[in-house]
Amino acid sequence: MWRNSSSFSSKLFSLSRANPNPNSPIFRGADGVRTPLFPPPSHLHSSSSGIPPSVDPLKPALAKSEAGRSFGFASSSSAAILSSPASASVAEAVRHYGQCYWELSKARLSLLVVATSGAGFVLGSGSIIDFSGLCWTCAGTMMVAASANSLNQVFEINNDAKMKRTRQRPLPSGRLGVAHAAIWASSVGVAGTTLLAWKANALAAGLAASNLALYAFVYTPLKQIHPVNTWVGAVVGAIPPLLGWAAASGEISLNGMILPAALYFWQIPHFMALAYFCRNDYATGGFKMISLADPSGQRTALVALRNCLYLLPLGFLAFDWGVTSEWFCIESSLFTLLLSAAAMSFHRDRTTKNARRMFHASLLYLPVFMASMLLHRHPNNHPELTVADSDGLLELPFSAVEGQESEKKRSQNKLKKNPVGAQARPPVAYASIPPFPFLPAPLYISPDQ
Repeated sequence: MWRNSSSFSSKLFSLSRANPNPNSPIFRGADGVRTPLFPPPSHLHSSSSGIPPSVDPLKPALAKSEAGRSFGFASSSSAAILSSPASASVAEAVRHYGQCYWELSKARLSLLVVATSGAGFVLGSGSIIDFSGLCWTCAGTMMVAASANSLNQVFEINNDAKMKRTRQRPLPSGRLGVAHAAIWASSVGVAGTTLLAWKANALAAGLAASNLALYAFVYTPLKQIHPVNTWVGAVVGAIPPLLGWAAASGEISLNGMILPAALYFWQIPHFMALAYFCRNDYATGGFKMISLADPSGQRTALVALRNCLYLLPLGFLAFDWGVTSEWFCIESSLFTLLLSAAAMSFHRDRTTKNARRMFHASLLYLPVFMASMLLHRHPNNHPELTVADSDGLLELPFSAVEGQESEKKRSQNKLKKNPVGAQARPPVAYASIPPFPFLPAPLYISPDQ
């Protein structure tokens, strides 16, 4: 067999010498011998001549592949084979770090924070909502919330490693380094605050930076010191809707405190339920919760019920202060009574089952409350302060429509009391209007006196 193959290769070699490639250029030497300038593949790769005749049709492709490698060019198939491990490693790295950043940021909790901030933005807007500003505000809030949650895990890495609920997080499990997480948290925090200052206003950026510092450097270490950390954490959760209101209106007003107050009082029963049915895990992690010093759970349940009842007046205040219509007053009262019923059930029978029921009721309460508030909202119009008569009384229209209807009457009164040629009285800045009704009205002093 080997003898036949060697005789075949010798014949192929002699044929190639006698019949060079007709397409290749011919070089004629000094001795008159005609030699092809680019010999066929059999001259360049004599090893291919050892292929048995059974695979003879594959010779040209094999020769072409070998020739390509000899000149430094890899075929497309070999390039794909070589590049596939690198592509797979890059995709795996992106997937790994993306999952770690998602868990570090506590993305679902951060999205809830973004939802409350967006609701505050809509409530603080006028008749026309700036959707571009809304998107920028939500993006900046998401970055700051992700930074705060990441710093929280950096500082609590040892505590999280002891708890069953948190030991699989990126830092305790070793999937990510502490320095890497700290750089990530600092970067997104600075980027989010800068974005809010650039696209919203300095007030919104200041609230975001303050809330980040309060959560990471006050609330986080306080969790290992005193049970008051729950109330400090409630303040942290109440600031995002106020941030959204400030981003839309550029100010902090009394009627903008409705949703922050709702967030504050809502968080107490929400976290009391969580602290009760996770009290063993919190004790293992070294966190000081009110439920750990309350074996019977009576105090924990009473605090939850009391804060549920604090939510009842908010619907009336939202209607009375012109934030929403009277329908929200009715609906929010109904929602709060249902949450209070769950808290009352937990207070009467302090079991893990009732605590979980109150926890799930609180999860349902917040989105329904915010949706109803947005559905029945009134635009946040800012009427101008104007002097209506000679006594300096302030007329504040209750809506933009009434203000437009009374504009002609006010202009006519001004013409009667200030004839042409007379010096008009300057507007008076009153401090006796809401939110400071207890301050006396300033006296007007004529510049001529």
